[in-house]
Amino acid sequence: MSALEEMMPPVQRATVNGIEMAYYEAGPREGVPIILCHGFPELAFSWRHQIKALGDAGRWVIAPDQRGYGLTSRPEAVSDYDIEHLTGDMVGLLDHLGVEKAIFCGHDWGGIIVWQIPLLHPTRVAGVIGLNTPFMARAPADPIALMRHRFGDDMYIVHFQKPGEADAVLDGDVAKAMGFFMRRPMPETPAASGGLSGNFSGRPEDAPPESNFALITMLQMYDPAVDPRPELLTADEMAVFVDSFERTGFTGGINWYRNFTRNWTKSEGVDQQVRVPGLMVMAEKDAVLPPSAADGMEAFVPDLEKALIKDSGHWTQQEKPQEVNRAILGWLDRRFPK
Repeated sequence: MSALEEMMPPVQRATVNGIEMAYYEAGPREGVPIILCHGFPELAFSWRHQIKALGDAGRWVIAPDQRGYGLTSRPEAVSDYDIEHLTGDMVGLLDHLGVEKAIFCGHDWGGIIVWQIPLLHPTRVAGVIGLNTPFMARAPADPIALMRHRFGDDMYIVHFQKPGEADAVLDGDVAKAMGFFMRRPMPETPAASGGLSGNFSGRPEDAPPESNFALITMLQMYDPAVDPRPELLTADEMAVFVDSFERTGFTGGINWYRNFTRNWTKSEGVDQQVRVPGLMVMAEKDAVLPPSAADGMEAFVPDLEKALIKDSGHWTQQEKPQEVNRAILGWLDRRFPK
């Protein structure tokens, strides 16, 4: 039996928003469901610890492989991965399940999606949980232009805009790429600051002297034999990710990034207030999305609680599952009692 079969409920499938979506479900079909949205480069499998904990606690929980990932459809057009499609997929999943509202919980890119659902589909959201990813209000200018100015052309989100280039590097050695990504921070790593979600004002004084977050360059130079960071996954868990991305490639996930400008353009005039209860779960040592990224969120999410997960890097629900489960279940019990 594979790790996927051993650690996940049976896969289910639904036709939603023009695609076939694979999803996993646990717990009793009662109350407000919790839908778990993964990030890049991840899968519904990233939520295996939360699916079990929430289901065992009597919560209805659903985790999809999202558009472009895993067992779910991978449309060809880049524009099919914009925020309207990604949030529309979640609404379509609600329609398939026959429920009006859900609590949406998202990590990494999934966090961007779940904070946008109450803006674009306010009648379908009961609450939002952001894991690592804070609510980020609409930027004052095209975010790709701002990131290029601040971080340079090699910054990974900027580099991802070039068709096929990053895809070829990641697809060329999936095991190496996933081994590079899925690591814990070094024990002596200090608490993170800075990160990607800081001031993208475009002012010259905000620009660093050289590119940051040059992920593809770092990956090309990467030698796993000398990586001192502790491994995050067991061999069986890693095999789930490697097998999946060897089959699908990374283009579907990268296409989410290729819609930053399109999403920004189409969001003009959208109200930036999240009018449902929110929980922001921060990771102390996430260098990309540090706790400081959530500073000031209360201006946009007035009904907000925050929780800090100590000693966790970016892959928080997999690095510190018990702590994450405790934070989520505690908030659910306070705000959405059974």
